[in-house]
Amino acid sequence: MTEAPRTDLRDLVRKRRAKLNLTLRELASRCVDPQDPEAGPKWTHTTIGNLESKTIKAPDLPRLRALAKGLDLPLRLVQEAAGVQYMGIETAWSDDGETRTLVHHYWELSPEDRSKVQALMEAWGSLGRRDSAP
Repeated sequence: MTEAPRTDLRDLVRKRRAKLNLTLRELASRCVDPQDPEAGPKWTHTTIGNLESKTIKAPDLPRLRALAKGLDLPLRLVQEAAGVQYMGIETAWSDDGETRTLVHHYWELSPEDRSKVQALMEAWGSLGRRDSAP
């Protein structure tokens, strides 16, 4: 049985654009990479429409930054959605929200294995906090 493709980025864009009440053209004009604003918009209204309705090639980092800017969302949310949709990589966060890891098909792991991932993040996170303490 073939698993249905994930649509996390598609869904994020569609829902956020609706929430902001933006047309495809309005969103496209807002999608400027903050690290290279002189280059202008990185997305066309047609490509955003295709992203919302069918499969497109995975966007690169400048295009993800521009999309995050256009949607007024943190880059990490857009990256996480793209990671799931295009690579099957899911982000797992520590309970304190300070540490994250990317895990291939995290939600397909057993609850016991997900707990092990969480414990590993907690251990690594506490090491980092301990190392940076004065």
